[in-house]
Amino acid sequence: MMLTRYEEGALRGEHGDILQMAYRILVATGEATDAERLIPVNWVHLSGVNYNTIGDAGEQFLRSIRHKARVRVKTTLNPAGFDRDTVHEYDITEEFIKKQESIRKSYEMMGVETSFSCIPYDIFDIPAAGTQVSFAESNAAIYANSLDNLKTNKESAFSALASALTGRSPYNEFRKDVYPDVTVEMKIPNPTELDWGMLGLFAGRVSEKCVSISGAVPSDRRACKALCGGMGTSGTCSKFTMDTAPSTEHISFDEREAKNIHDELATAETGDVIILGSPQLSLPEIESLMVMLRGRRFTKKCMLFCPRIVKESAAPYIKALEKANVHVLADCCACLTPLLSPDNTDGVITNSIKGAYYLRKSNGLDVSLKPLQDIIREYTT
Repeated sequence: MMLTRYEEGALRGEHGDILQMAYRILVATGEATDAERLIPVNWVHLSGVNYNTIGDAGEQFLRSIRHKARVRVKTTLNPAGFDRDTVHEYDITEEFIKKQESIRKSYEMMGVETSFSCIPYDIFDIPAAGTQVSFAESNAAIYANSLDNLKTNKESAFSALASALTGRSPYNEFRKDVYPDVTVEMKIPNPTELDWGMLGLFAGRVSEKCVSISGAVPSDRRACKALCGGMGTSGTCSKFTMDTAPSTEHISFDEREAKNIHDELATAETGDVIILGSPQLSLPEIESLMVMLRGRRFTKKCMLFCPRIVKESAAPYIKALEKANVHVLADCCACLTPLLSPDNTDGVITNSIKGAYYLRKSNGLDVSLKPLQDIIREYTT
């Protein structure tokens, strides 16, 4: 890799141990991904927030650097492990709460915007097309590359933090123009958001870099987010285009492929908790949910995950949602949450492929997968 004189000096420790550590991470990442050099980025979105995922080692590391480390560009944050407003309604240990609050404090001291959201594209202004960013949340990275015309790699927690501390990132493949290596043809008529999520999971498994999707276009934001969320759980594919790439291999995604994925992830016919918001929901999606409910009430507890800024904007709907047996949680998400475990939940019902994948793999829960319209039809009165 080619480095500037300043970057070489930082690598030698001439600008302090924090920057030396950060540049070591960036150079190692760049060399591993055949990057030519480091380039400026103007927005970083960090993972490595939930105490469930980074554990004691991560919490201690952040605490050890927070008095000296400062971010140099706009830096936002992935969801944490709970909603501070409702944490005591759940069986969360005081130790978990203490460690999660320490992580929050560390990021705040470093100048990070504690957005606690996996959907930065829904709650922040989007930079101009072609802007270089650094996103560690997989669905957000895919959304940025594919729908917002930004440029980012699917960053790791460490490489994104290093980018936040330096304002630099390796200039590797996904920061250039990436073209489809496979075309996936959507063969399911009138696909739901669940179908798009399953296609995303399928596409991430058959494409290494960028996939072309033909045959249909996601009908709304919910479907787009489901596609990105599904793709983010599988493989290294970091971008999709909505067209046909004639020179690529063409693979069909039909009812048979959808059934295979559904059978793989869905281990139950029903559950005792409904999960909505993986990725988290935006205000328009909450408004759409209110229209779909039309005054009906869920017969099972429904946990709805959204960013705090969305929860605050949805204040006029909160009472109606609570009346509908919807529990609105901010700052956290369904994936990797300690709010749900086999000790307190037999199974979950969700329309999210991303949620189903992690609730099964990490939380050990049975999952029932259904489109939102079916969930509302079957579990409301």
